[in-house]
Amino acid sequence: MIDHPNSYDVIVVGAGHAGCEAALAAARMGCKTLILSISLDTVAHMPCSPSIGGLGKGHLVKEVDALGGEMAKVTDLTAIQCRILNTKKGPAVQGTRTQNDKVRYRTLMKSVLERQANLELKQSLVEEIQVENGRVVGVKDHIGAEFVGKTIVITAGTFLHGLVHIGTKQIPSGRAGEFPADGLANNLESLGFQIGRMKTGTPARVLRSTIDFT
Repeated sequence: MIDHPNSYDVIVVGAGHAGCEAALAAARMGCKTLILSISLDTVAHMPCSPSIGGLGKGHLVKEVDALGGEMAKVTDLTAIQCRILNTKKGPAVQGTRTQNDKVRYRTLMKSVLERQANLELKQSLVEEIQVENGRVVGVKDHIGAEFVGKTIVITAGTFLHGLVHIGTKQIPSGRAGEFPADGLANNLESLGFQIGRMKTGTPARVLRSTIDFT
């Protein structure tokens, strides 16, 4: 067992878009905060389609921005294309979307986290939420390291029991080539939570000129 010497007000598990915003919000409110990521090289890593916004998601980004979040600021600094979708239709179905340099986005967001007061960033594959007398008291990772915290925020995204589908092949993975968070998913199930998966998909790309549309 490895006990980390510090204790925290908030521990955020996962460092994607949601984890980064949760950790920054807690730290900026004065909470001593720890954010744990499976890999420090993939903090704020964007998916295969490195876009911010779009229909539905664009509203969420603007709400995060209005509440003082960081996503829109980093987006503005790393965007390589900005456009409004559905300009030929009514305003109810229009939405802003950017395509971003995914390397610049994650490196800039990581630097924001590293410079934020009250916030520590560590590499750890969390496998257990520790509970005593009905209350969370911290987390334990795959090498037995324990981190003490009063509040735990889970932002594991697609990593809980994550699967990558390539044709008929299924590969356990959070993203292609990355570890899934199976241990944490099993632990949450043992604590009484129901675990599901949200499907995302990247369809095959084909060259338009090679298709006979007739």
